[in-house]
Amino acid sequence: MTVFKAFLKVLNKSKAPIIMYTVFLIIFAAFNVEKNDNPAQFTDEKPSIYIVSREDATGINRNLVDYMKKKCKFVDLKGQSLEDALFYRDVSTILFLPEDFGKEIMEHKTPKVIIKSTQDVNASLTELILNKYIQTAYAYSRIAKTEEEVVEYMNATLSKETKVEVLSKLDTSHLNKATFYYNFLNYSLLAGLIYVICLIISSFKEEKIEKRTIVSSMEYKKFNRSLLLSNGLFALFLWAFYIILSMIMVGNIMFTTHGLFYILNAFIFSGCAVSIAFLIGNVIRNKNAINGIVNVIALGSCFLCGAFVPMEMLPKYVLNIAHILPSYWYIKTNEMIKTTEIFNIDSVTPMIINMGVVILFTIGFVIITNIITKRNRKKD
Repeated sequence: MTVFKAFLKVLNKSKAPIIMYTVFLIIFAAFNVEKNDNPAQFTDEKPSIYIVSREDATGINRNLVDYMKKKCKFVDLKGQSLEDALFYRDVSTILFLPEDFGKEIMEHKTPKVIIKSTQDVNASLTELILNKYIQTAYAYSRIAKTEEEVVEYMNATLSKETKVEVLSKLDTSHLNKATFYYNFLNYSLLAGLIYVICLIISSFKEEKIEKRTIVSSMEYKKFNRSLLLSNGLFALFLWAFYIILSMIMVGNIMFTTHGLFYILNAFIFSGCAVSIAFLIGNVIRNKNAINGIVNVIALGSCFLCGAFVPMEMLPKYVLNIAHILPSYWYIKTNEMIKTTEIFNIDSVTPMIINMGVVILFTIGFVIITNIITKRNRKKD
């Protein structure tokens, strides 16, 4: 009880950093929520093209022009320079169709279609549409006797549209918000807990207070347990506050199975963050070094493990290094939760394994802290 009272007194003087890290979380989470208010939707945008061909073209030549105009947005350049049209992005692709295009198709030759483009995604899409037409024409030229028959067969085939049905019922918009929030929470929890707990422990490590603790009848394990429990209660309060904040900012997704797993994952990581802070606090005695420690551990782990930069954008060797950090397993679990549609044994098992790894990290840090504390007491 004595340790807990002293803990509260020091904690009361350390409110500023907690407020600061919470403000960071709110600002970035709010920005992400606003950015995702309008979820991305697929729109069929036609690439802009211009076709150079004979005006009196017939057969496959004429049919190709009609097909490309249907699938793409045809732009009439009205005497404008073709090079200028490409340069100013008035069109993405210009096609130069040979006069004997249909004849070469019927003879099973490769027609030389000259393509000038901006070499962007729209130009690539145009080439895909053109290649689809040519490959279909090749196929029918082997069974048809005339260009007119090829055109008839092709129009019947190419007019068929494929119906795409999205079966996934995941609320991707809100799940992205929740994942961003809880990934960024890695920084707020680590930075806040390391700063405050290290500051508190360093206060207990002051020479006069430490000597009184050593000569007292309290065993070092009991002292560590009391201090660790006090830090744990503080972490529990901070975790609960951030969970309530997520319910306000993220919304109803937090009241689903997805939300439950986000909350559970954050709870386990909070315990690990306490053990990390407790270990550092028993190693570092200089209060002036705490800021540097926070920057190295909290910011470093966030950048390496995907809290600030998505995991899929990080190089493979960086993620391989990140495996030695508990933040990696915490964030990896968040990413798994985001993409899980049905929660069953198969989908939940990898998440449980990741959480188990974080718990092993926690136990390891606590054991190391006890060893260090015991050695320090013998030296004193």
